[in-house]
Amino acid sequence: MIAVVGHTDLTEDAQEAVGQALRRRLERAPEGMGALVRAGRGLPQAYGRAAREAGRPLTVVLPAEGKVPAPLPAADRAAAGELLLLAEQVRLLPYDPADRDAVVAADERLVGAAGALLAVWDGSPTDGTDATAHLVAYARARAVPVEVVWPAGAARTGRAPRAARRGRPVGTR
Repeated sequence: MIAVVGHTDLTEDAQEAVGQALRRRLERAPEGMGALVRAGRGLPQAYGRAAREAGRPLTVVLPAEGKVPAPLPAADRAAAGELLLLAEQVRLLPYDPADRDAVVAADERLVGAAGALLAVWDGSPTDGTDATAHLVAYARARAVPVEVVWPAGAARTGRAPRAARRGRPVGTR
């Protein structure tokens, strides 16, 4: 599986460019490799669409409370619905989508389960809202191959989604 992580505050134009770049990378991937993403709006949605366009099977990870899906933040629900329609497989993973530390831990599990990682990353360090640099380092420390995706013209809004602003910075768990 090829997992994706990255900045959650991409501009609309950047989402289009990133989606195209992800599709091209998925098209070049070894035969039989599927795509793995945690449900949400923005980057996960762009990756799900790219996987479908590239003919890759998509696995979507949903938060779980016990053995049932947990509610997603309202802003992510429509995107998650689209991802579920694109998915060939759905996995449940126990985590609270409103807790930043829990979301980062969920992403670490995805990275650990992946055979490769696409990181939509501008090279900036991890801060209190964005853990992309941490996840890239996490993957590299576990010998998961990482390909950074940051196409020309990509930009960030500088505003992280509300759920990402909650919690403590990475490393303070």
